[in-house]
Amino acid sequence: MSDDPYKILGVARDASQDDIRKAYRKLAKELHPDLHPGDAKAGARFKEVSAANALLSDPDKRARFDRGEIDASGAERPEQQFYRHHADADADAAGRYANHPGFADEDDLADFLSGIFGQQGHARQGMRMKGRDAGYSLEVDFLDAVNGAKRRITLPQGGDLDVTIPAGIQDGATLRLKGKGGAGMGGGPAGDALITITVRPHTMFRREGNDIVLDLPITLDEAVLGGKVQTPTVSGKVALTIPKGSSSGDVLRLKGKGVKPARGAAGDQRVVLKVTLPDTVDAELESFFKTWREAHTYDPRADMGKPS
Repeated sequence: MSDDPYKILGVARDASQDDIRKAYRKLAKELHPDLHPGDAKAGARFKEVSAANALLSDPDKRARFDRGEIDASGAERPEQQFYRHHADADADAAGRYANHPGFADEDDLADFLSGIFGQQGHARQGMRMKGRDAGYSLEVDFLDAVNGAKRRITLPQGGDLDVTIPAGIQDGATLRLKGKGGAGMGGGPAGDALITITVRPHTMFRREGNDIVLDLPITLDEAVLGGKVQTPTVSGKVALTIPKGSSSGDVLRLKGKGVKPARGAAGDQRVVLKVTLPDTVDAELESFFKTWREAHTYDPRADMGKPS
């Protein structure tokens, strides 16, 4: 497996954020564990793709990776920590450290630093380093993102992590779980878990800011005569009053039935009416409108082309 997140997602290093998002969604759909039950290779590839997206979808982390400040997992490279804490250390020793091929674990790193400075045990006891942050991706249903939910994710290294999805979370947002990343060194704090959220689209609803938008089909008689229609919302059905003489494109507003963010007022649900004819226009309906048209003339396009 490659350790280059750009290669993992199959995008160029100058790819736009939109290109990265599209590449991730395509791969995530192909590799999702639900489509490959029991396939460990596909599961590992899915986790690799999710981790790459978690890094590249965050502009700040992506810039730091491009500058070589963090590695593909989102963790700060050891040499960056070393240079900051020991900027005045012996230049030759620093050069040897910067070019060192790597360390199996934190104990190896501490022993290496001890050897550089000739202080056995001092580096291990005196140097406190925060553990590495761990990046994950989590797909959530549209209604879970709007209303909030709890989900459990399986970590690549084993074990599970319970995640609270806050109500109103946006697609592409990142949750930070303090202390749920890698273990610290020398008594340092654990890193954090950074979880990038992808919201699946809904078959009926779409989100615009904190408003929810729904296209609602209504019958010809409901448009002409008005009436009450059972209408879906993100929190259940409500009886919506259709005014007499409604047209396709008219928008009705359900106050407070949109997204309820942690701070600020809830959005509304906007219902866009779509007058829909029956699949088959029977003789009775056709005859009625022929008679009606002969007695009533109106032109809904009369104002088209007139200067505003």
